[in-house]
Amino acid sequence: MDTLLDALQEGRLFELPENDKTHALQFLAHVIEAFPETPAGTDVVGLVLKREEAANTGLGKGWACPHARVPYEEDLMCVIGWSPVGIDYGAPDNQPVSIIVMHVVPDNQRSHYLREISILAKALSLYKDVEKIHQAKNLDDVRLYLLEMIETTKMAAGPDARARMISLQTKAAAPTFPLPELTNLLVEPITVVAGPGLKPVVLSQNPALADQLESLPDLVEKLEAEGVYQNGGWRIMRRSVTSYQRGRVVYDCLAIKIIAGSSIK
Repeated sequence: MDTLLDALQEGRLFELPENDKTHALQFLAHVIEAFPETPAGTDVVGLVLKREEAANTGLGKGWACPHARVPYEEDLMCVIGWSPVGIDYGAPDNQPVSIIVMHVVPDNQRSHYLREISILAKALSLYKDVEKIHQAKNLDDVRLYLLEMIETTKMAAGPDARARMISLQTKAAAPTFPLPELTNLLVEPITVVAGPGLKPVVLSQNPALADQLESLPDLVEKLEAEGVYQNGGWRIMRRSVTSYQRGRVVYDCLAIKIIAGSSIK
């Protein structure tokens, strides 16, 4: 379960903004697309959703493990999403999913991925406190839960892995601040209002972002045709579209931006 440890250590544990399955998968996939390691133009969203259409990736016991296979060579990587209320995922045991672990599987990492999934499946079957995830109140609780689960699964691991566990647990015990795992991620809900003969209006709590997006001549065209728009480090993800009279349309979106090596104040 090395990739889970890496995700926790590198701050890739996120609270999902809502409990809709498709939106949750899109959110995590867009986060992966924004990572520097992901080649520009890689359609992680499309790959994940296509895979999910072919076979449900719910593992049971509140867990799901979607993935995207990508045609390049890199390290195996994952992001973790937590839903406080649970997601109707269509899992085999019909339980709502609280934890989504999304992997990106490069061509050179397929065997590694299969080992990771095998170990995770074993952990879910053996970990006696697997249901404790439903008691989590915040991301700190989720992080500690995952660390305890990994430690239990890897009791026989070598000294390097156990040293990493000790280091992570020490960090978890340190003073924390609101949303500590989001130190390099900005997420802004935005609404785009458009219509024939109308200049698009962007509603956002971030005035600078709103001004930036309103100046883009092809924002609405991209959101309508592709569902996503990339500009200035921001990835704008369309979540839903509502049509009104006189051809007016409202796009409900999330704006996501990764800020390397900095913290949100």
